[in-house]
Amino acid sequence: MPIPAFGAALPPSLGDALTPDLPLISLAGQQPPHFVPALQAWWVISFDEVQRHNTREDCWVVIEGQVYDVTRFLEDHPGGIASILRMAGSDATDMFKPIHPPGTLDLLDPVMHLGPIDLETLPKLELSEQKKLELARIEAARKALPPPDAAVNLADIEKLAKTVLTKTAWAYYRSAGDDEYTYRENIASFGRFWFRPRVLNKVSQISMETTLFGGIASSIPVYVSPSAMARLGHPDGEMEITRACAKEGVIQGVSANASCSLDEIMGAKAEGQELIYQLYMNRSRQRSREIIEAVDKMGFKGIMLTVDAPVPGKRERDIRAQGEDFQGPSEGKAEGKGVAQSISGYQDPDVNWADIAWIKGITKLPLYIKGIQCVEDAEKAYEHGVDGVIISNHGGRQLDFAPGAMTVLYDLHQRRPDLMQKMDVYIDGGIRRGTDVLKALCLGAKGVGLGRPVLYGNGCWGEPGVRRVFQIMREEIATTMRLLGVTRLEDLRPEIIRYVDRDPVPVCAGEESGRMK
Repeated sequence: MPIPAFGAALPPSLGDALTPDLPLISLAGQQPPHFVPALQAWWVISFDEVQRHNTREDCWVVIEGQVYDVTRFLEDHPGGIASILRMAGSDATDMFKPIHPPGTLDLLDPVMHLGPIDLETLPKLELSEQKKLELARIEAARKALPPPDAAVNLADIEKLAKTVLTKTAWAYYRSAGDDEYTYRENIASFGRFWFRPRVLNKVSQISMETTLFGGIASSIPVYVSPSAMARLGHPDGEMEITRACAKEGVIQGVSANASCSLDEIMGAKAEGQELIYQLYMNRSRQRSREIIEAVDKMGFKGIMLTVDAPVPGKRERDIRAQGEDFQGPSEGKAEGKGVAQSISGYQDPDVNWADIAWIKGITKLPLYIKGIQCVEDAEKAYEHGVDGVIISNHGGRQLDFAPGAMTVLYDLHQRRPDLMQKMDVYIDGGIRRGTDVLKALCLGAKGVGLGRPVLYGNGCWGEPGVRRVFQIMREEIATTMRLLGVTRLEDLRPEIIRYVDRDPVPVCAGEESGRMK
């Protein structure tokens, strides 16, 4: 028997599904029979019907062959109203899947699920000429992509990533706040510290091993900074990063906005592999509690509370990359602009120091504050009993003209070196060379985080690309240690470097540089 579409007559064989205890439903009405399960099995909705519900007051979307009435959800959507309204009355699958982990739809009120779409009425996707050109560009770039070991430094991987990623993915990964001064300063700040190498030391045998985040073993003093939306670069997303970290002995920080579910990520990890979870305080403290309890139960070994993004920064590359898909904010509101906006909005702008005690009252996991940008806040973090801090400005993606992470680390070492003996201090942002890693360790950092380079490696080759990122860093750290005359990370001391109040001589036109600007 054919399946009736929305508005069709009820098959006689289903008449027995209606009992005196159930209200009779008119199939000519505007809502499908949520409360008659026997009818739902027969219910499909034509695409013509979906298209009629395309306003703020009546908004339906199709996602993976299912129809949802998201009208009541618009105001609660973390990414704002406009990002949904752009797809009202249409199939939103291609926009939804890359930036939402599996299980996201399970969080919706079940009554929003109207039923399956009639696939025979669903129009074939018509690609625009612009999209066809982009797909052709990516296909050609993929065919020309060299193997991972052809990359000599992280800048090589970044250049290749730009060629193979979609415009949307590249803009989201590379974007930074406003005019991107802080993004560039993060990189430039390392150039103001010069080494004072020692010679005539035996350096054939060295050790780069260390422990990070409360005693977790790491093969190098580098970890993966939580970075969202890895599936924009590779279908397996964060799972590829997890697998690479296991093989390279590196600790992974898992983004709160990961495009893979926590179950997927935990399922991809190797036996004995340890992960750290990034936490944003949700506007709903109950939701934050549920997340904290879940990651504790799942076996994460620490929490990074990110505090430098109470509201999204203005990431103009990300906004402009919407291109033909971007229709502008509705009613003049800055909503739905770019990937960053679409995954933001749930963060509580009123997160404050009192929340640290609240978190510590829920879990015994080590707690690290990510986003410290001045000495005074590092002091307050210690006073509030955290296990460590991550000096970070969100990779320059938030407040433009925030100081570079290395600059803040230098200030902390100058003013409060004692704090580094009392709690762990990490930094992220702008690390592109093994020399950068060792400069940070000389000033007391326990380790450094890599964000964009990991996303770029994943976007090029998946797991092998991420592994190549760590291999390059390992090679450069080893070489730098030997040329400095040190054999252990513990030998890195402040007197090995000196601060120079000027930028290095700029790279001349036509010359190669290992740092992308």
